[in-house]
Amino acid sequence: MATAARLGIGGPVGSGKTALLECIVPLLMKQGIEVAIVTNDLLTTEDADRLKSGGILPGDRIVGVETGSCPHTAIREDPTMNLLTVQDLEILYPDLDLILIESGGDNLASTFSYDLVDSYIFVIDVGAGDDIPRKNGPGFVQADLVVINKIDIAPYVGADLDLIRKQAPEHRRGKPIVYTNCKTGEGLDEVVNFILETVLFRSPASTAG
Repeated sequence: MATAARLGIGGPVGSGKTALLECIVPLLMKQGIEVAIVTNDLLTTEDADRLKSGGILPGDRIVGVETGSCPHTAIREDPTMNLLTVQDLEILYPDLDLILIESGGDNLASTFSYDLVDSYIFVIDVGAGDDIPRKNGPGFVQADLVVINKIDIAPYVGADLDLIRKQAPEHRRGKPIVYTNCKTGEGLDEVVNFILETVLFRSPASTAG
């Protein structure tokens, strides 16, 4: 049986993981990518329900996993629940190209097992402060791509975006970073092109016009 590529989306509560999915899934579909989503929440399916209500995909292509324990466990130490969900989606939809696995919101130590995903994105937001890069959290440092979200709110929360832009690359040690504003779409094409090139091994999307 053919298997879909798997991409993790991790990061703290409120960083904008679900909003990012709402924005990038339609862009991926425009590129002809067949997508499904698995969300993780502790004791609810709230993120899955939100995505279903938004209509970005048919509802049965979005599955909520209730982890019932620390979010780290379900994506790193014992990802069995997620692996079984992924397997079910692949059986139901053998033409899937990509399954996006959103972690339950957690702290800067959250990382994905590469037994579960081929690559993962870590999302932080400017509202959490401009000291996040200096904290060297494993999720921030080790992720294949970091998305620094909500760049538009920096002036309103007292965060120094220039400082973030200076320090984040130092702590990422050359790994890619994208700065995004999901309200305006800024940076989203870069995220999509990372997925196309690095996860799906396809040509980047044209941004002309």
